Amino acid sequence: MTGNKTFTMIKPDAVEANNIGPILAMINKAGFKILAMKYMRLTKEQAGMFYEVHKERPFYGELTEYMSSGPIVAAVLTKDNAVADYRKLIGATDPTKADEGTIRKLFAKSIAANAVHGSDSDENAEIESNFFFSSLERF
Repeated sequence: MTGNKTFTMIKPDAVEANNIGPILAMINKAGFKILAMKYMRLTKEQAGMFYEVHKERPFYGELTEYMSSGPIVAAVLTKDNAVADYRKLIGATDPTKADEGTIRKLFAKSIAANAVHGSDSDENAEIESNFFFSSLERF
């Protein structure tokens, strides 16, 4: 059974390029509603905790460095079939392989600087949402 919530982060490259508004507009146009959102900067330690699942991978250090290099926008989104629909909206991790009209095709600079994060499962959407937001911060 698919859920109706997912988690996203607009990453430092997209924030720096002033793409918060256009990305949020695409999210809204695709039928998602925002349940929670915050603009913040992760410390390297916080980025490490969030990406703990990748700790043994060779790109972990670069990833945590990058994700703490500037502000991000974290958000919990809702819509029927949220995880799958959002993954379709953002496109492939590699923007050169992303479908036309997807967020990553339009706004990503590279595989590493790929504009947005999107949860890959209902379970991870819940874990990732809970990392950033308490129940008092969700509407």
